[in-house]
Amino acid sequence: MGGLWWWVWARSAREVTERLAEVEVVDDPEAVGRAETWDLEETDIDAPVLPDGLEELRARRDAQRGRPGFGVLAGRDVVHLRLGGGLYGDDDRSVYLVEVGGDGRRLRQVELTEDGTALRSGPEDWTFNPPVVDLFDPGLPEKEMDREEFEAQWRRARHDDSYL
Repeated sequence: MGGLWWWVWARSAREVTERLAEVEVVDDPEAVGRAETWDLEETDIDAPVLPDGLEELRARRDAQRGRPGFGVLAGRDVVHLRLGGGLYGDDDRSVYLVEVGGDGRRLRQVELTEDGTALRSGPEDWTFNPPVVDLFDPGLPEKEMDREEFEAQWRRARHDDSYL
């Protein structure tokens, strides 16, 4: 797991996520305190040119902005999605029913395997839980599923003990 880090000056955390694709704003005081010791590049969200990495994320977001569905799921506390195979690698053929919080992190997940097995897991099962979706992504609304369907699949699934 890795990532690129910058200090980004903006009017709000939402402005950062709305203007840059696939980013996470870290605002936890303890994490920010640790990061203050790092030698991170600073930039302003309104700068005409952003540092390498961020400029590409701004261009990706600019391309998304005019598409139907842009930002439709942003700002919700909980979203239920049906995500196709490939979520965890090219060989992954499972379908994932994912309950995500407003930050794009999994809250609960049901994996539907090729053989029809339904496996459920939650945060206590995962060593890492980075954001799995960007809720501004205009392609996500078509993957939204009904909460009742998610709950029915959750009840039918057995606990995925492969995390133990």
